[in-house]
Amino acid sequence: MKNFLKTVPILALLIVATSCSSIRVAADYDKNATFNDYKTFAFFKTGIDKAEISDLDKRRILRAIEAELLAKGYTKSENPDLLVSLFTKSQQRVDVYNNAWGYGAWGWGGWGPWGGYGPGWGWGWNQPTTSVSTQGTLYIDLIDANKKELVWQGMGTGYLSKNMEKKEARIKEFVAEIMAKYPPGAQQ
Repeated sequence: MKNFLKTVPILALLIVATSCSSIRVAADYDKNATFNDYKTFAFFKTGIDKAEISDLDKRRILRAIEAELLAKGYTKSENPDLLVSLFTKSQQRVDVYNNAWGYGAWGWGGWGPWGGYGPGWGWGWNQPTTSVSTQGTLYIDLIDANKKELVWQGMGTGYLSKNMEKKEARIKEFVAEIMAKYPPGAQQ
């Protein structure tokens, strides 16, 4: 039983750590669009300029989208079939953990020189900890350039990293997960 109680906090930490790395994705599309007809793309500057993120992150996202579309056989063009736009949302999440894990035990002291009436030794009982993280949502819109209509939208939600090296990898992961849903039916 003691070993089990020692491993529970470690197990809980692993679950939290792995759940933070996941990205939830979804996609919606126009069922009347003929996705096989789209062969070329360009970025829709007007829409991208409105995204409320740093220019550095915009460039990271655009490079990742371009790489995904090129890998799918699309060509970047001055006269595109698809226009690519994006927008983002973010929110701070504060988690307060109020648990009994930690060092020591709970109990009552004795009446001797080392005891006293009150809580026992240790710091582990009811010590709240807080964690602040940023959860972001990236939307990638594909617009039919001729009709000027949205034909596909992919969305990914997950936790963001402030570490620059990890941020680049995280953005690529976001975009790859979202673009795996395009074109509709291809992810089977």
